[in-house]
Amino acid sequence: MHSFTVRVANWQTDNPAVRSIRETVFIHEQNVPVELEWDQFDKDCLHLLALDDTNRPIGTARLLQDGHIGRMAVLKEWRGCGVGTALLKHLLREAKLRGLVVAIVNAQTYAVDFYMRFGFQSKGDEFIDAGIPHVRMLLQLGEQAD
Repeated sequence: MHSFTVRVANWQTDNPAVRSIRETVFIHEQNVPVELEWDQFDKDCLHLLALDDTNRPIGTARLLQDGHIGRMAVLKEWRGCGVGTALLKHLLREAKLRGLVVAIVNAQTYAVDFYMRFGFQSKGDEFIDAGIPHVRMLLQLGEQAD
């Protein structure tokens, strides 16, 4: 029942799947304004897509060229099943392969403990982004827990 795979997505061909997940999680569930969800960075990011055993998209995340991890979203019915962990581990491996020395995430405050399990450390004060409290977190690559 909880079988899934994670793969690198192609922004051109997998765009509808990535958009569907992000619209469901960020725009509909979290009320992020549409104009804040889509940006100029998407076309240049490494995107991941998590798929269930019927090839249905269930999660996504992206890595910017400067090491920022973001737009991590998992459909509600798949939360707590390891999808977020698999996405983050894959992004951290990809970051190291690209020679990045630090991973950066602006974590929603409820997710801080999730990122701390991988070795991320909070840097700075809480701030509001898209109406949601966030904390900037950093990880020196090579130090994360596998």
